Amino acid sequence: MMQDWAAWGIETAKLRGATYADARVMDTRQREITTKNGEVGTLLESESLGIGIRVIASGSWGFASTDRLTREGVQACAAQAVSIAKASALAKHADVALAAEEVYVDTWQNPFVKDPFRIPVERQIDLLLRADKEMLAVKGVTLGEGSMMFRKIDQLFVSSSGSVIHQVKMQSGAGIVATSFAKSEIQKRSYPNSFGGQHSLQGYELIESSDLVGHAQRIGEEAVALHSAAQCPEGTSTIILGGSQLGLQIHESVGHPIELDRVLGQEANFAGMSFLTVDKLRKLKYGSDIVNVVADARLEHGPGLGTFAYDDEGVPAQCTPIITNGLFTGYLSNRETAAAIGETRSSGTMRTENWNRLPIIRMTNISLNPGTWKYDDLIADTDDAILMDTNRSWSIDDRRYHFQFSTEIGWEIKGGKKGRMIKNPSYSGITTEFWNSCDAICARDHWTLWGTPNCGKGQPMQTMGTGHGASPSRFRNIKVGVAFAK
Repeated sequence: MMQDWAAWGIETAKLRGATYADARVMDTRQREITTKNGEVGTLLESESLGIGIRVIASGSWGFASTDRLTREGVQACAAQAVSIAKASALAKHADVALAAEEVYVDTWQNPFVKDPFRIPVERQIDLLLRADKEMLAVKGVTLGEGSMMFRKIDQLFVSSSGSVIHQVKMQSGAGIVATSFAKSEIQKRSYPNSFGGQHSLQGYELIESSDLVGHAQRIGEEAVALHSAAQCPEGTSTIILGGSQLGLQIHESVGHPIELDRVLGQEANFAGMSFLTVDKLRKLKYGSDIVNVVADARLEHGPGLGTFAYDDEGVPAQCTPIITNGLFTGYLSNRETAAAIGETRSSGTMRTENWNRLPIIRMTNISLNPGTWKYDDLIADTDDAILMDTNRSWSIDDRRYHFQFSTEIGWEIKGGKKGRMIKNPSYSGITTEFWNSCDAICARDHWTLWGTPNCGKGQPMQTMGTGHGASPSRFRNIKVGVAFAK
């Protein structure tokens, strides 16, 4: 039936005067589980099925969507999209122009071993409750929390150009958090990452490999120990960032500013615009010579939340060099914005949260390529520094230029050795100065493709998953200080 629904929509749009049309049928199933202090907090299972139709008519875009999947319902939706396009044309500055793209007929599914929706929910809850129990067994832990999230997206894309693309994506994620309250101070530790843990384009095997129960006691003990730790020193210091923290740094100070719709002033919601104006392309020294960042949606890059075979306007997944030996070399674009700056092809980054949302430019997997250092050698080579890991909070301006981040935990590095634990560490800086201060990046053995499941953009807001590959890296002359001081 998916193909019939799409065909009805495309046919009607063309009959109503559309010069281009595409239809996205999406069937999305989701399961969310949370636990707190030995009890189930959330147990949600939902499914959503509908069609979104995007058209160009009279030189302007129109979009409409519906979950009324009868012939009449789909035809009415397509007619509405054309009407919106024609109304929009009354205020257009110029006709929509799209970069050329081939026609594709294909089907794709990401590899996974275990379907999480076939695992009994009782078994998933039990695993989280056992992790809760291990955290709460640590004296001083006030709150133990766990979460799991699974999403299966079955999607068909059809265009009036002739593309017919069927994709199925399975996403899984889980994490735990131990929180300790003592007097007026709150400390917490998360595993495998903060803000929901680790998320990936995998099945239930991701949760099994994470070993949440096995790590629960350790993060509980660290949360309690942070109360007795020294405050982070204030001043200018060398810092080493763990891979997960660096992943968020990439997200905020590289991923958002390279979204070409922000650069061109077409989008500003939730993350502002960008300092990376078009005149800086292939001219700006974004980072030091060892900094190489790519936007890579291909499966060979890894099973990230930004991995797919085709984006939501039928453009194949690509690897786009963003920073090449420190030089700014690429944007995240779609067919329209690529044409607007004279590029010959979209970088394939149009994505939509669901059938009732218009596709917009989104991050894929924005990753810092591995360097050459072994982790132990990096520590041994560092005389005086602060090692920071696992994000606690962040702030960055609406041009993505001035930032401040804090992490859950830190350690002093003295004389090439990891020393005492420190609490409430933070660091701040200016995006280009920060990336130009990078002088060491750990090798592939220490590289992880982290998943960020909750990136918000657009109005109405769309929440999308992105991926960020990173390994621990060193940065010189960074301003550091104390966050969350008493």
